[in-house]
Amino acid sequence: MRTGSLSLLVALLGFAACGDTTPEGSAVGVAAEALHAGVFVAADEDPYAPRRKRMVEVIEAHALTASSALGGTTLDPRVLDVMREVPRHEFVPPKFRADAYADRPLSIGQGQTISQPFIVALMSDLLDVDSNDMVLEVGTGSGYQAAVLAKLVRQVYSIEIVPELHQSATRRFERLGYSNIETRQGDGYRGWKDHAPFDGIIVTAAASSIPSPLVEQLKPGGRMVIPIGRPFATQQLLLVQKDAEGRVTTRRLMAVRFVPLTGQHP
Repeated sequence: MRTGSLSLLVALLGFAACGDTTPEGSAVGVAAEALHAGVFVAADEDPYAPRRKRMVEVIEAHALTASSALGGTTLDPRVLDVMREVPRHEFVPPKFRADAYADRPLSIGQGQTISQPFIVALMSDLLDVDSNDMVLEVGTGSGYQAAVLAKLVRQVYSIEIVPELHQSATRRFERLGYSNIETRQGDGYRGWKDHAPFDGIIVTAAASSIPSPLVEQLKPGGRMVIPIGRPFATQQLLLVQKDAEGRVTTRRLMAVRFVPLTGQHP
């Protein structure tokens, strides 16, 4: 057994000797689970890393069946690397931390959800961004999608209409050190004109139609990924592209289900 693993095991035994149970989904609980499974975790290592690794394996398996949406059978390796890095457990309520790396959406309160990890990876891949790009996100939620994008681009601007979610996500970004994410509370349908045009726009709630202000704020050569359809029904994930001459094309990718885009708009 590695020295770091032995130290962690001693710490866990000491925790149990105090008469406390190991909190499910906590760092201690995850480390105990890893040790029980025979996975040794050094004291200075992230105990959630094995779960993220398994999550990415599931994402890669899903990608094989989503070739029509991806235009291939694999996701950008940069996106997969970021998915292995970003701590999704920090972006879900404590009571759901045990399920943070399951490939499904989870409630974050206020009637909103954090998206399924595969969908986060897919939408990030479809934006096809690089490290010098600037991206707009409509629907901050808990901040997980923005955190993933922040590792891929120069700057993320994110808008959230629910005040409580905006405040908690902003504090979370500050605590976790995401210095290239700027947030605003408001109606994302109309975008963020002060920082336009954007190389990419990602919308994490379903609109009834493509918002024209977002199309206007998309840079020539840019991409927008957005779910379109009726609230609480099966919707279509669309890829919107603007060419160098400003012509706009759309492509249906796959059926999805998102919470509705709210606010004062058509």
